[in-house]
Amino acid sequence: MSGKEHASDARDKRMMGLALRVARRMLGQTAPNPAVGAVIANETTGEVVARGWTQISGRPHAEAHALSLAGEAARGRTMYVTLEPCSYHGRSNPVVSKAMPCAEAILAAGMRRVVVATEDPNPEIAGQGVAVLRRAGVTVDIGTCGREARWVTAGHILRMTRGRPFVQLKVAVAGDGLIAPGDGAPVWVTGPVVRAYAHVLRARVDAVLVGRRTVDDDDPELTCRLPGLANRSPRRVLLDSRFRIAPPRKMFATIRRVPILIFGAIGSTPPAYPSGVEARQVAAGPDGRLDLDAVLRSLGREGVTRVLVEGGPTISAALLAADLVDEVVIARGTEALGGGGRRPFGDRGLELLDDRARWQLAERRMLGPDALTIHRRVGRL
Repeated sequence: MSGKEHASDARDKRMMGLALRVARRMLGQTAPNPAVGAVIANETTGEVVARGWTQISGRPHAEAHALSLAGEAARGRTMYVTLEPCSYHGRSNPVVSKAMPCAEAILAAGMRRVVVATEDPNPEIAGQGVAVLRRAGVTVDIGTCGREARWVTAGHILRMTRGRPFVQLKVAVAGDGLIAPGDGAPVWVTGPVVRAYAHVLRARVDAVLVGRRTVDDDDPELTCRLPGLANRSPRRVLLDSRFRIAPPRKMFATIRRVPILIFGAIGSTPPAYPSGVEARQVAAGPDGRLDLDAVLRSLGREGVTRVLVEGGPTISAALLAADLVDEVVIARGTEALGGGGRRPFGDRGLELLDDRARWQLAERRMLGPDALTIHRRVGRL
């Protein structure tokens, strides 16, 4: 590889890294559309001309946003975009359907090159956006930072390919790898920095999911309470096969601002919940437990792309056994619980994540005195 080619690759990675950072800012805000980032740059000088991102609720798209900011300065430049530009007119909304597809907008702006991190599996696009650009003579390069882009876009990809949202499991354990049993209120095994990070995770998803026992043990509110992020609280999703969860519970005090969806078993009769609470029924197995795949597919059908699971060991173990977890976030405190603790995954502990054929350690860092690790399912994307 020549020095010039090496410099070009380094520049492409740097610019795509910026586009990915822009995309991450909108996680949890764009469903049912994916959170996408776009950067328009002058390749000669390395100057960033404009940055764009998918707007709240999904429109305008990142490419259109970046082009609107760049104006005439986009002509002859290069766009770095984290997901393949769309090539079709929207169908579900007559106002959106009038918007120019992003591939056509890029052509109209006179851009000479587009760098795409990963192709879009949406069958209405699936390579067609790239084909439109190439037929018009635009140079298109695919794959820069592709692996990380797929994880940023995992909710959209899994909804398109598997009919369900991305599932992120968060677990806080003590220094000995055990979780604390609740008794109607949470028991903290990690410090305030980790607890703040948990609220950031909530802000990046469309729904946060727990089971009935977590509600009984911890009585959580499950909202995002960091300054400036209160409006990014995701919908609360509760699994309660016999619809036994009812007020007074802490989360019901905020249903006017943040709705609640309760899944129960077909045949169970939900009570008359207050406004802001929806009851939905799915199949249950012989053991009475809800079909978790059916729950996730139900959420996927209505456009939910990212789910954070904050449940206890029972629901965590069930999701893992069904191979429905895509990413596991472990926050580990410093003090041991000893005999009063429980294993985080039913009858399994953290050693479950040591299986390198199934789990890859993607990140390790400290949050105050506590350790954070992120584990991704091998072969998922």
